[in-house]
Amino acid sequence: MSIRDVHPKKLTEELGEELKTQEDIELPDWSHFIKTGAHKERPPDQPDWWYLRSASILRNVYEKGPIGVSRLRSLYGGRTDRGSAPEKFRKGSGKIVRTILQQLENADLVEKTEKSGRKIAPEGMSLLTQISNKIVSERSQA
Repeated sequence: MSIRDVHPKKLTEELGEELKTQEDIELPDWSHFIKTGAHKERPPDQPDWWYLRSASILRNVYEKGPIGVSRLRSLYGGRTDRGSAPEKFRKGSGKIVRTILQQLENADLVEKTEKSGRKIAPEGMSLLTQISNKIVSERSQA
């Protein structure tokens, strides 16, 4: 069973709930006041957006790893509204991505590579596999 057999949104939601229970992953004090990138106009509305973003980053590190902060910023970027001028792509916040990766490292779910970037750790791989198996078993019982 692989995490590719499960819908990414369902996996991210379940993984976000699991990451809430981990003590190494916590919401920073400044997270209520910031936008997630230059392309956004307002901060996130969801109160648990930090855990959902952490789960999404963990899933992307598993699928695309080894991956660095710059590529993750590009994944979470978007088009900025410039009024009557054409829209332009902007990267997402590097501070958010970097802080989440550091928290995932402290939780032993992600580890640094020798050259650059981060890859999934065995504990992170087992957590993702466990949650994807749980989702598949719930789907087959329904």
